[in-house]
Parts: sequence; structure tokens; C-alpha cells
Amino acid sequence: MKDIIVLEGISEVFLEVAISLSLLLVIFLLFQFFLLKLPWEEIKRILVGMFLSFIGLSLFLQGVHVGFLPTGTLLGEQIGRLENNWVAIPIGIMLGLVVTLAEPAVRVLNYEVEKVSGGLVSQRVMLYTLSAGVAIAYSFAMTRIIFGLPLLYILAPGYLLALITIRYSSPTFISVAFDSGAVATGPMTATFIMAMAVGIASGTAGRDPLMEGFGLIALATLAPILSVLLLGIMYGGRRLDNEDEQGSRVDSNDY
Repeated sequence: MKDIIVLEGISEVFLEVAISLSLLLVIFLLFQFFLLKLPWEEIKRILVGMFLSFIGLSLFLQGVHVGFLPTGTLLGEQIGRLENNWVAIPIGIMLGLVVTLAEPAVRVLNYEVEKVSGGLVSQRVMLYTLSAGVAIAYSFAMTRIIFGLPLLYILAPGYLLALITIRYSSPTFISVAFDSGAVATGPMTATFIMAMAVGIASGTAGRDPLMEGFGLIALATLAPILSVLLLGIMYGGRRLDNEDEQGSRVDSNDY
């Protein structure tokens, strides 16, 4: 009976993922036929990778439906009903750290940043920076739900601070920062954490889950941007000066 519950709706999940990946496969085949002309061995490797992606995505989404969403909602409701429901704030910090460590897209971003920067920014530094940013974002999100703070009161000063910080950060870090905001809000955030936030809003007296339970993704997008921009400032003006010198040399060469 438990096996049936776990597998309930899995056929619909398989169909949805198959349709999504089949469109990507069609696009790839069109490019292969008209432009790429890759050898058969390379095509076979890509097809095997897409098949593994199909299996992985299907199992992950099924796990989200039967595990992540119900668990997050139930946990949030129980926390919201506590007399000292402020414990949601440290819980949010802890979950922010853990979720970011497990986020697949974060791993990819960290690897690419280390590779492109020639080791200047290591994967570990980027991981710690993003984890700290997301943890702070979740703590603000839980604070907003518990005390009923308007979302605009947090987002407006946050983005204003980001715009000010851009002035003093390296252009390299600015580019990475705004990509980090999207990367940090991956499938882990949009499933377990969002479900828990809605659950806390449902369990807290006087809170509307539709109004208070959402907005977490906006905060989780803002915080990594700020943390990476601050990392750029911490790396100092030396790199920024080097970039400016390179730009000056390019301009002088034009003349």
C-alpha cells in the first residue's frame, strides 16, 4: 500500500518530463542536422545524458509531490502553531545553509566561477557566500511572516543597497552576483522551503497564507546578489583597478 502511495501520479510526471525534454531533443536534432554535424559517438553520449536527465527529473519531481511539499507544509504548520513561533527564524537560517549546499545549480555556478576566474574565487568561497546570503534571506522571510511585515519594506531597501553596492564592486562580481540570485532559487527552494513558509503562515493566527506565505523567492533572489557584491568589495579595489587599467589600455590602443 505504501509503494502505491509513493508511486501515485508518477505516470503523469513521466509524461510531463518526456514532453519537456522531447522539445529540447527536437531542437538539438535540428541543429545537428543543419549546423553541428557531430559524430555518432558524441550524439550517443548526449542521448544517454538526456535519458539520465529524464530519469533524474522524473524521480525528483515525484519525490517533491509525495515528500517535499507535504513535509514542508506540515512542518511549517506545526511551527506556526507554537507559542514561541519565533523559532522559525533560526530554523530558517539553518535551512538556508543546508538547502544552498544541496542546490545543484549552485554547484555548477561555483565551478564555472572558479574556472573562469582562474582560481581567484574558489568554489568553497562562493558556496559559503551564497549559503550565508540565502540563510539571511530565509531569516528575513520568517521574520516577515511571524510579525506581519510588508514585503516592500524589505525588498525596497535591499535593492537600493544592491544598486549602491554596484558602484563599489568589481564588474566581474556584478555579473556573477545577478546570476547568483537566480541560481540560488532552484528546485530545493521552490519546493520544501516555500511549502514550509506557506505552512507557517497557515499555522500563525491572523496571517493570510496567500499574502504572507509568498515573497520568499524574491528575498532569496536578493540576498545572494548582495552577498556576492559584498564579496567583490572584500576582494578589494586591486582587481577593480586592474580592470580599469585594462580598459584604459584598450581605449588608448584604439587611438
